Amino acid sequence: MSDSGNDADPHVTFDRQRADRIGIEEAVLCGHKTDAQVAAILGDAVTEGRRLLLTRLDPAQHASLPEDLRKSLDYCALSRTGILGDIPALAQTPHIALVSAGTSDFGPMSEAKRVLAYSGLDATAISDVGVAGLWRLLAREEQLRQMGIVIVFAGMDAALPSVLAGLVPGVVIGVPTSVGYGVATGGRVALDAMLASCAAGVTVVNIDNGYGAATAAVRFANMMRRVAVAG
Repeated sequence: MSDSGNDADPHVTFDRQRADRIGIEEAVLCGHKTDAQVAAILGDAVTEGRRLLLTRLDPAQHASLPEDLRKSLDYCALSRTGILGDIPALAQTPHIALVSAGTSDFGPMSEAKRVLAYSGLDATAISDVGVAGLWRLLAREEQLRQMGIVIVFAGMDAALPSVLAGLVPGVVIGVPTSVGYGVATGGRVALDAMLASCAAGVTVVNIDNGYGAATAAVRFANMMRRVAVAG
């Protein structure tokens, strides 16, 4: 099912048929790869003229790329993502919302927004509506009820996804973030809180995993489109 093509690094076998199988292209996780490996993978894509999504590409690793490769990327330091090639016209349906409890959650939220854009999906960002000021969320309730997919980013006690899942009919995907201190350090409390949610049907991804949440949303969106066409 996989075609190695002409991968420059003998340790790399790029999955060029993944989008045909599952509707999502393979992304390159740059964390724990050497600078040379990232450069080789990116160079292959440039040579072949194909699009590529790079995740967890830290600013230092981005700065280490050869100048021509660095200039070829649309790079976002906040989300630590790099996009090679064009971003397609963004589909407005299904309606997707990205909701953050606080401004400290912007990193994973930005990653999700970039992954969705790479996949051709638009998303509405609604920021800083955590439960400490519940009126901020309730002021957006009617808007959020129109969304087919709601991705929620929260650290600390991560109560926001549970509250939202009790208010809106759409798919709710929770992203626990590593925002917090003391017992909330690292996001484990946020993860456990989301997994233990009393609200029905909350889907939960790993800590700070904006990419995982976005690709889950892509799968849901693709399924919604297939159902709409079949209907």
